[in-house]
Amino acid sequence: MAHSSNATRLGSIELFCKAAELGSFTAAAEAMGLTPAAVSRSIRRMEERLGVRLFARTTRSVRLTSEGELYWQECRQALGQIAEAERALGGRQQVPSGVLRISAGTLYANYRLLPLLGEFTAAYPQVALELSLSNRVVDIVDEGYDLAIRIGTPQDSRLVAHKLEDASLGVFATPAYLARRGTPQTLADLAAHDCLQFVVPGSGRGMPWLFRDADGRELELLPDSPHRVRDDPHGCISWGMAGGGLFQSYHFIAAPALARGELVEVLPAYAGRSRQFSVIYPQQRHLSARVRAFVDFMLARLRTPPR
Repeated sequence: MAHSSNATRLGSIELFCKAAELGSFTAAAEAMGLTPAAVSRSIRRMEERLGVRLFARTTRSVRLTSEGELYWQECRQALGQIAEAERALGGRQQVPSGVLRISAGTLYANYRLLPLLGEFTAAYPQVALELSLSNRVVDIVDEGYDLAIRIGTPQDSRLVAHKLEDASLGVFATPAYLARRGTPQTLADLAAHDCLQFVVPGSGRGMPWLFRDADGRELELLPDSPHRVRDDPHGCISWGMAGGGLFQSYHFIAAPALARGELVEVLPAYAGRSRQFSVIYPQQRHLSARVRAFVDFMLARLRTPPR
């Protein structure tokens, strides 16, 4: 008997949430395949049990009271957890499937993420990938992303982060540029060079260049240069590869050009710094099978010790 009562109560909560969402008993009834009178009776019984008015009713509309608004937020969260638990249980029995929405910065996406996706989609053919490649820091929860790959670790308690790798940095230039302008030997020498500066989206500030001196001290430098690239840091790389100046980037990007002799690493005595890349996703009690599969795949391929 108690089981039946609990089931009825859960059904009433679902009706209440649907009415609150749609702002109409009639619309909720149509959505749930019931009559408006049945919805009205169910919500009236709920109000009697709770001892509060959940809706303010007029002849034309219904709207939530302040108590109703509070109850709706709590019920909606509880129903979401139940739905997520059911999806997770189903995912344990099934091959990962569905749409996986991923946000990633342009550099990491093009040089690290995209080259791996063929392997991932071959292993999980029922997962459809939807990628947003942007250097804007998205709100993963509010904008509906399943996960993102970003520099550092988030301070948002709603998010979980797993480190993928520490990507080492260097300063690079073409042999032709160095033949023309000379090779810097110290950080002070950078003032006499064309340093290609990336401007961080949203802040208007340049991305600092990171160094470590002979004593192990970590240094940050914003080169004083008129040459700036906004929105996409790949512009600094392309410009530098064309002989336009010095640029700081990751070894995983520069390595092929270094091997071909198309780039030279300068200031190696000040190298040794890195930036951490993490895969992050919303804090949930139960992960969907497709998110779990992707996170495990990325960790297996990219979690490496720093250079």
